[in-house]
Amino acid sequence: MKNKVIKYLLALVVLVCATETAVYAAGNTTSLSDLSVGAASVLESGNNTASAPAAETALEETDGAEAANSQDQDASKEDTVLVSAGAAFVTDVVPEGLEDEPGDAEEEAVGGAYGYTNLGIARVEDHLNVRETADDNSKIVGKMSNDSGCEILEVVGNKAHIVSGSVEGYVSMDYLLSGPGAVAYANQIVKKLATVSADGLKVRNVPSLDGEVINLVAYGEELEVVEELDGWVKVLYDGQEAYVSAEYVTVGENLKTALNMTEFLYGVGVSDVRVELCEYAKQFRGNPYVWGGTSLTKGADCSGFVLSIFAKYGISLPHSSRAQATMGTEISMADAKPGDLVFYSKGGRINHVAIYIGGGQVIHASSPKTGIRITSAYYRTPTTVRRLIQD
Repeated sequence: MKNKVIKYLLALVVLVCATETAVYAAGNTTSLSDLSVGAASVLESGNNTASAPAAETALEETDGAEAANSQDQDASKEDTVLVSAGAAFVTDVVPEGLEDEPGDAEEEAVGGAYGYTNLGIARVEDHLNVRETADDNSKIVGKMSNDSGCEILEVVGNKAHIVSGSVEGYVSMDYLLSGPGAVAYANQIVKKLATVSADGLKVRNVPSLDGEVINLVAYGEELEVVEELDGWVKVLYDGQEAYVSAEYVTVGENLKTALNMTEFLYGVGVSDVRVELCEYAKQFRGNPYVWGGTSLTKGADCSGFVLSIFAKYGISLPHSSRAQATMGTEISMADAKPGDLVFYSKGGRINHVAIYIGGGQVIHASSPKTGIRITSAYYRTPTTVRRLIQD
């Protein structure tokens, strides 16, 4: 106790001497940083117990003093500068010279973590829309799934300007955690993720090639890892445990990021021509199936639909699914990209063709009853997959 009193008395002497020097020695004003160092050296090993509110008040006064310390101020205002600085150090505020470059701990306190300087985390039931501008009616440029992370560039009103993955835009702060709260939450939710490196990756119910295919997932999708096995990864898919081949995923510990609209619909890394072809094909969804037809509006059969879609992109095909199955390059379903052709057979003979559109789905002229529609690529077992667009 005695030593503590002596330290504070010495600190007070330093503050008084510094103030007197500034007042009576014209032209020799002691800098705020000099005064800070003097007081700090005396209090360095002391146990400062000032309350947080007092420290905040002192820091605000220091900021005000810095603003007042200009060429236009008279000597009486310089007194205020030094007294304010002294008060700041009695409450153990960081010296002025050390405030310019915050350390890692200070960055994290304002939202820095996991590769982000100012972390934001989406908290939504489904997806958070990322819009082109802060206007609620502006174009949607991407989607953030629940618990995905972003860099908050600035906040304008109730909108945050963010960057996440390849997406930059604006989201509502109503659905975004930020600051220390986001960091604390990230520490709880960061999990090991398996990022899919092949489009149409099969998700199975058991870790075996003989296992039932539950669904297919698109390139770039991220699945939460439960366990890494020999050649397989156990993941959570739609809230249930399932398995994917370890050969077609990359496992790492990170936060999910936003997907732009192309990635959201078709997967990551899909070329523009593939996207355009699939979007063009989707325009004719619901139109009739007509055996032998090639009209996208009045009616087409399966090969006639494919023939007419690909003709728009300069690729000529015969009007027969069996003949189309000999075109291009054969690939595996796991390597399929939007715009590739998926063929089906009956009795060992090719009898149907569809256009793969990503995410485990195809569009095709299905039957006279259903017309042109979108279904799972596994509504029947694929016989072969062919690639006509080489990119």
